Order: sequence, then C-alpha cells, then structure tokens
Amino acid sequence: MSRIIREARPTDMAEIMKVMDAAKLIMRQSGNMHQWGDGYPSEADIACDMERRGAFVVEDCKEAQAGQPTTRRVVGYFAFLESPEPTYARIYDGEWTDDTLPYHVVHRIASYPDAHGIFSSIMDFCFSHDRNIRIDTHRDNTIMQHNIVKHRFTYCGIIHLLSGDERLAYQRIATMGTDCDR
Repeated sequence: MSRIIREARPTDMAEIMKVMDAAKLIMRQSGNMHQWGDGYPSEADIACDMERRGAFVVEDCKEAQAGQPTTRRVVGYFAFLESPEPTYARIYDGEWTDDTLPYHVVHRIASYPDAHGIFSSIMDFCFSHDRNIRIDTHRDNTIMQHNIVKHRFTYCGIIHLLSGDERLAYQRIATMGTDCDR
C-alpha cells in the first residue's frame, strides 16, 4: 500500500467531513472534550481552505491485483496555508523562533484511527514545500502535542484564535537537507 497527498477537490467534501467526524471522536476518547465543538470545522471552513489552495487530502492507495483496479481511500485531511496567519501576529508567554521569515501554517489535521503515520506523512509533505512551519493545538490535545514534539517543533508560547480561545503554538525551521529526520 502506498500513500499520496494531493490537493483536495470539492468532490472530496463528503469524505473529508467523515474524516473530521472520526478525528473528533478520537479527541473525545482521549479526553479532549472542548476542541472542535459547535460544528467546527465545517464544510465552509474546508471550502475556504480550498479557495486558498491550501486544502489537502491524504489517500491510501491499494495497488491493483489480478485485474482489479487500484483503489484509493481518503484517510486524512489538513490545511497547509501560506503566511501570514492573522492569529499568529501576537504571541504570549514566549516568542516565535524566527519572526522575520515567511512561513506556512498547518491547521485542521484529521485522520481515521486506523490510518497510522498520517502526521509523519503530512510533515514530510509540508517540509518538502517550506522549511519554516508553524502549528498550534488545544491544551487538551495531548495526541497532537506528542506528534508535534516528536517531529522536533519548538514550543513558542500561546496564541489566541479569533474567538479568543487560546492555543499552544509551535514552530520548526528545518535545516536544508535534514528536514525529514525524525
């Protein structure tokens, strides 16, 4: 089985929303009861990512066998958006590793519980496009915090969403040629 990442299309919306529902269930089961409530992320949020050409799906591909076609299954979603990110303009109780270079931000990472290694696949993709990546997560999202730290992001401080909710903010500037080291 192989994995590909491609830009999401409007025809992927139903599959993306199923992945979002699965990710919410994972969050609740791990004790993260408050992140992604009240219908977030919505189809409108995903459509906005698509308009910005920053919506991506992760597909697992099963190769064709004995006359059967290759099958593809959407197993993950993420937004990979160019800077600036308005909610990153102010950071509290810390500072960005570098606040002068352009960066990309990763938002709305979601996957099915049986799709392993999604975060690693996403980071490989992102760092192949930009060496300066920022990401944030909810204080209760211990799974995401574990993955972020595992992939050598540095904790930088707290940012506030437009709603006023706080998020833990991280940044990683990869060294050229070594960004896939884990």
